[in-house]
Amino acid sequence: MDRKADIPAHDVLALENFLPYRLARAAEIVSRQFATLYRERHGLTRPEWRTLATIGQFNRITATEIGAHSSMHKTKVSRAIRALEDRKWITRQPDQTDRRVEHIELTREGRQRYRDLVALARTYEARLAGQLGEPGAARLEAGIAAIETRLGEG
Repeated sequence: MDRKADIPAHDVLALENFLPYRLARAAEIVSRQFATLYRERHGLTRPEWRTLATIGQFNRITATEIGAHSSMHKTKVSRAIRALEDRKWITRQPDQTDRRVEHIELTREGRQRYRDLVALARTYEARLAGQLGEPGAARLEAGIAAIETRLGEG
């Protein structure tokens, strides 16, 4: 691709070398590969997968807590909850003191699906770590931890 000749080279940003872009792109590649697996097995979208995983992790949780934990917007969480409820994988119970709040839990079917997804996730993670090799996986883990700690998400 040609770039405009009137822009000095030092004013050009090579996106493919820009660290934030590279991190986002790498995350998208990994996420897309894993999404293929849970979509094929269970027909889930990303928000549905993240919502199911969060409910399974905490057992009983609110939609607001799901959004905060999974970094998803409340509308995506709401749609995912509705879809999981339609599948009969979750139940919602109103809070006894605040009727605006609902507590969400997995049903028996939801727990079975969650256990299968946990196994699928662990297998995928092990395969990914194997592809990176032990030293590469350790360096990646250290780099991610450093970003989370130093930039305020850890």
